[in-house]
Amino acid sequence: MTSDRKIKANRVNARASTGPCTVEGRTRSARNALRHGLSLPVCSDPALCEEVEALARDIAGTDANAEILELARRVAEAQIDLRRVHSARHKLLSDALGNPYYESRKTALEKLRFISSLARPNAPDIPLPVLERYLTSTPKGPEKFAIILSQEAKRLLAMERYERWALSRRKAAIQVFDGAKQMGRNSVLAPS
Repeated sequence: MTSDRKIKANRVNARASTGPCTVEGRTRSARNALRHGLSLPVCSDPALCEEVEALARDIAGTDANAEILELARRVAEAQIDLRRVHSARHKLLSDALGNPYYESRKTALEKLRFISSLARPNAPDIPLPVLERYLTSTPKGPEKFAIILSQEAKRLLAMERYERWALSRRKAAIQVFDGAKQMGRNSVLAPS
């Protein structure tokens, strides 16, 4: 049995755990799910919903009943979700690779500190071409790709979780769909 003291403490903690209190905090937390849009249901986008319906009709076939069409729709939703994850990952990496000024946060911070140090009274006199070359240098090739992967690891891991979830949903939906199709065939083939 829970004591009165514990119940009071739980109530106090519950009142304190109501999320962000400031307008800025609430605004920031409201945008959490919109970072890449993968947590939104597929049919929240009308264009994707049409794709789901078309794919479901292709999966189910022309002579499908309502039950088979609904099961095919679940397979199609998971497939479209999987495509969305792949597309989001591709966009994230291609945008970063396509950015000619992309560099690690650490290097950007070092350059900013260096520029700030030049504003001090006893700053060293550095020739302009050397300064320009240092400030405009960015990583290239495999080094750039490695920096992007390390910088974006958290977002890529989140996308991987969405991908695993979509793959799992698709696998389960396919199994149910195949089972229902098999049951339909068996009932048609069974002697009456």
